[in-house]
Amino acid sequence: MTTDMLLALAFIVPLLTAVGIVVLGKVPDLRESVTALGSLTLFGVVVLLVTDVVAGGRPSLELLEFLPGLSFAFRLEPLGALFAIIASGLWIINSLYSVGYMRGNRERNQTRFYTCFAIALFGAMGVAMAENLFTLFVFYEVLTLSTYPLVAHKGDENAKRGARIYLLTLLGTSIGLFLVAVTWTYAIAGSLDFVAGGLLAGKVGPTTASALLILFAFGIGKAALMPFHFWLPNAMVAPTPVSALLHAVAVVKAGVFTILKVANYTFGEDLLAATPATEFILIVACVTILIASLIAMTKDNLKARLAYSTVSQLAYCTAGAMLASSAGLLGGSLQIAAHAMGKITLFMCAGAIYVATGLTNVSDMRGLGRRMPWVFGAFLIGSLSIIGIPPLAGAWAKYELLQGAVDADRAYLVYTLIASSILTVGYLLPIAILGLMPPAGTPEPAPFKRPGGAPLPTVLAPVLTAIGTILVFFYAGQIAAFLTPVLDGGS
Repeated sequence: MTTDMLLALAFIVPLLTAVGIVVLGKVPDLRESVTALGSLTLFGVVVLLVTDVVAGGRPSLELLEFLPGLSFAFRLEPLGALFAIIASGLWIINSLYSVGYMRGNRERNQTRFYTCFAIALFGAMGVAMAENLFTLFVFYEVLTLSTYPLVAHKGDENAKRGARIYLLTLLGTSIGLFLVAVTWTYAIAGSLDFVAGGLLAGKVGPTTASALLILFAFGIGKAALMPFHFWLPNAMVAPTPVSALLHAVAVVKAGVFTILKVANYTFGEDLLAATPATEFILIVACVTILIASLIAMTKDNLKARLAYSTVSQLAYCTAGAMLASSAGLLGGSLQIAAHAMGKITLFMCAGAIYVATGLTNVSDMRGLGRRMPWVFGAFLIGSLSIIGIPPLAGAWAKYELLQGAVDADRAYLVYTLIASSILTVGYLLPIAILGLMPPAGTPEPAPFKRPGGAPLPTVLAPVLTAIGTILVFFYAGQIAAFLTPVLDGGS
């Protein structure tokens, strides 16, 4: 099978999966089997494509050219391949988890849920494999629109409000800022292609470059830089598998991935380093890291605490991009993989706790770890990875970011990363510790709300991703070698 056929299959598979889910929606076992088969098939297709990229290939496919330099086209390079393999691989685990969560919690509209999930993966593949900013923008919007029904899934007033904020913020930033930056870039360069060394290199001065960079940084709202971060905590009204999709599998990762792509292929290292606004965006990223961490410390609701943690951890990727160096880019790229594994583990653990007990507040979970040891054990591993403790995935990302900050003589970023790690210890580790402490005043925590506690899939899935945080640590060298063409200014 040729690589252009494989590229086409990467989009056909999730769409066919969505159709199959709708057709078999009234037969839950078959519907969920289609979801599992689709996720496994997509992952297999992506693995074949990534294998070609590892061998030096760059699979490409052009569907339509609208104007000179403006086409609907796809090309897979190492950075996109990393995002594609993460998104498609975690779809498998999230699908397994979703079966246990959705059934265990007796959620309604499950067919719509699985359908939108598949379409969201279609959008994620388009973002990962886009050859130019136009194609990326189209699939970026597909991802927003397909996840809106997921955020509004519960259908109550709270869910509708959260979904409105989600949709209006992401559409507002993308149309009002991101699209303006894309259009301006085309007017200047006559193209929107991702170019090694930067499409805009040698074509713009410091003032224009600064204006464009600000439009891109804040227009890519999925990256959740303050003050355009508030959509993310509001989206926590969604079921936990959706929260995992938003925070780990597709949505926010599409945001920081786009930041890295724009920094590397639209601006390029030299132009980015010479652009005055780069320092401003780096400072905004540092402020986001610290303020979001401090807010997370104040949240008793577990999903709200994890949401602000995500806002903080995403800004690591933006900071890495703004360092305009190979170490910064590597750190930001590794943070995508590390945060995906660590944060999906934490959210799935939160969902397992909710399905088993109905509890959502950290203060109510004292002693619960003794009854749910696998869940709280996975939560502890995920937390340590987010903090950056070896031998877990987050350690290498933070090391490379610190190295990049030192090389760039950005002492304030070094202090920010250290302070953030300390704050992360403060808002994540107590959850696992509290769960292992004896319950206060009673011999046992409150009984499970369903016989047997959390369904097996909701326990198995976070255990698997917790193991994944260990594997990513030991394979970080291979990931770095895979990204070498990008780090060296190639594509």
